Amino acid sequence: MKKVERINIIMRYINNRAHFTISEIMREFNISRSTAIRDIREIEAMGMPLVAEVGRDGGYFVMSNSVLPTVRFTDNEIKALFIAFMATRNQQLPYLKSRQSLAEKLLGLISENQQDDLVLLNQLLLFEGTNPHNPDLLDLSDLPHPMLEKLIQILLLDNYILVTVKEENVIKSYPMYLLHLHHKKSLWLIEVFDLEEEKRRILPVDNLTNVEPYPTKKRVSKKRILEQLSKQEEIINLVLELGPKAIAQFKKYHPLKVSISYTNPYQTTALLKTYINVHNSEEVAEITNWLLFLGGDIKVRKVPQEVLEGLQERLTLYCP
Repeated sequence: MKKVERINIIMRYINNRAHFTISEIMREFNISRSTAIRDIREIEAMGMPLVAEVGRDGGYFVMSNSVLPTVRFTDNEIKALFIAFMATRNQQLPYLKSRQSLAEKLLGLISENQQDDLVLLNQLLLFEGTNPHNPDLLDLSDLPHPMLEKLIQILLLDNYILVTVKEENVIKSYPMYLLHLHHKKSLWLIEVFDLEEEKRRILPVDNLTNVEPYPTKKRVSKKRILEQLSKQEEIINLVLELGPKAIAQFKKYHPLKVSISYTNPYQTTALLKTYINVHNSEEVAEITNWLLFLGGDIKVRKVPQEVLEGLQERLTLYCP
């Protein structure tokens, strides 16, 4: 471990403890006593207010109400932050209206040599949705739906919401309990429990026209919501065994609420179990296309007849 990285970690280690000793630092970071003392002195010189205790069991503690000095990043940490930042472009993520100020602050924290590395990375790395003719870090082209940030702000306080939705040019309001907020195929979706119809629903955020907290007096208890959801658990009707190639395809794309369980320690085989609503033609068509996308490295244990017929029809088109 490089010195800069070690000192950064030691600073956080001691800042999270009321008291520490040189011996503890030596054991925790596998360093000599002289190295531990030098690191502690350097941390003190950087401004961390340490107080030494004299005596047989003496050590150090951080003065109360202390603040850590300015964070120092290693070269690899800077690259990791920058690449993660680049990968968010055109993803319609919330709170990215301040992308330019975030980028400027990140660049202001690092040395000129590190800045040169990031400029080169910005020219070399292109992520999905990036304009190859203008791979500019400060390019602001990924504003999400304006309702998304308002929705998140309310959800951080309460999951009971009154949602106004535009459906087929008709605006309706529904009392909901939010279960999850999903990002799928560049769309934001809310998975909710409808408090009036008492069933699970999934709605696009793009269709929301307003969101506000739901009055406390009219709420259904969370216990009742969980009871209703457990009663409505669908019966598994699609079971697949996945090999390594199919697992790789699954990681590239899989429908909402579909997950796999690995069946060996090396994660080269897996089991997929889910429910397909055979009365929803769009869902059947999506699953049919997805099964073809997974490829031939699958074994079908159980499949609805409607999906099987869809597969046979598609294969007939390819191989008449």
